[in-house]
Amino acid sequence: MNEKRIMRILVMFDLPTLTVEQQRAYRIFRKWLLKDGFVMMQESIYSKLVLNNNSVKLVIEKIKRNKTKDGIIQVLVLSEKEFNNIEYIVGESTNNVLSTVERVVIL
Repeated sequence: MNEKRIMRILVMFDLPTLTVEQQRAYRIFRKWLLKDGFVMMQESIYSKLVLNNNSVKLVIEKIKRNKTKDGIIQVLVLSEKEFNNIEYIVGESTNNVLSTVERVVIL
């Protein structure tokens, strides 16, 4: 059964940028994240809303296919309720990010 439970995927990465090849790999990975619907929360931390656990698995497989050969890439999956419990110690949330999975279809 495909249960509808909104989840948040966080991708955290630390990629080397010492060589031209590493810098290129970093840029390609970052651009891929943005193209795939991730939004930057802060430097090297990106998030994406997904509808259910099946979607989580698909997104993680896509991340694995687009990974770099060097560095560290980590994925953390949270329920939207858990994500909304983030406590800001310094700074505040920016409201320029759409936090919804609602879709509009115009025919």
